Amino acid sequence: MEIKVNRTQNPSPKPDESKLGFGKIFTDHMFICEYSKTAGWHNARIVPFGNVSLSPACAVFHYGQEMFEGLKAYRTTDGRILLFRPDKNVERMNNTNRRLCIPEIDPDFALKAIIETVKNDADWVPSAEGTSLYIRPFIIATDPFLGVHPSGSYLFMIILSPSGSYYAAGLNPVKIAVEDEYVRAVRGGTGFAKVGGNYAASLIGQQKAEERGYAQVLWLDGIHHKYIDEVGAMNVFFVINGEIITPALEGSILPGVTRLSAIELLRNKGYKVTERRISIDEVYDAYKQGTLEEMFGTGTAAVVSPVGELSWDDKVMIINDSKIGPVSAMLYKELTDIQWGRSDDGFGWTTEVK
Repeated sequence: MEIKVNRTQNPSPKPDESKLGFGKIFTDHMFICEYSKTAGWHNARIVPFGNVSLSPACAVFHYGQEMFEGLKAYRTTDGRILLFRPDKNVERMNNTNRRLCIPEIDPDFALKAIIETVKNDADWVPSAEGTSLYIRPFIIATDPFLGVHPSGSYLFMIILSPSGSYYAAGLNPVKIAVEDEYVRAVRGGTGFAKVGGNYAASLIGQQKAEERGYAQVLWLDGIHHKYIDEVGAMNVFFVINGEIITPALEGSILPGVTRLSAIELLRNKGYKVTERRISIDEVYDAYKQGTLEEMFGTGTAAVVSPVGELSWDDKVMIINDSKIGPVSAMLYKELTDIQWGRSDDGFGWTTEVK
């Protein structure tokens, strides 16, 4: 499918790269593609960034039929632009589409759309240390009808945001609180999919945690309320007595691209990485025994985020003296060196935008 381009006549000034924050500033252009039952996906175009006009009866507003993805473009020291494993984001996009009854998108076209959108706003990819261009593809249901059924029309869009560090603390260890009242997802639901409803359901836990001075929530499983699922915006890893343990993907956890990359990189370096159920009681027992060596999260936004404090009920665990541990420090360096092109990509994970 051809992608038509309509460039803005009023480009915005580029932001101060030292004050980007995360997801607050947007580039000059966006990608739009439409779907109808008769034409399929069609009318792909890159247009000036702006508002879209929708009926207030659109299905997305009333029944939440939508999906989104998140990945980044990185500026190398020699000026190239790299994407990190975008094929995996496209693969997950269609996994989500199937779960939400949204028409799948041809993977090659979806990847082309991402690359062309980034290429069109290539001068927005920042170059300051630790910065990147966040890429947000998403699909919304647009049928203007108040009935509970899959929509017959959709918009596939991509917007771009030059961004700094996801956490104000940067790579410094964050404080996490265990949520034991509410649940985020259950197996058979949409926990494995990238949908807004999962995040809407998590807001109350996040609000509770922030009121107590914590940056994020650690969610437990929805059945037993004891097995660890994930942190609000990250998959989670524990280093216990030299073994790296992460919750297995059993339907309630988002299969993170950074999670997968971390597992593959660690195993390639000879670490023992185990994917299995792990309970909060086991984590606390390891803490009491002195074998809980590190805890960290992985995700597109933060890449690797060490955890220095974990609060569960009335128990507070200070992990590795609230300092970044050797595994998470190594993992962050190895992954970001690949993403920013500072080291050879022996895994074939990067795609250059040309």
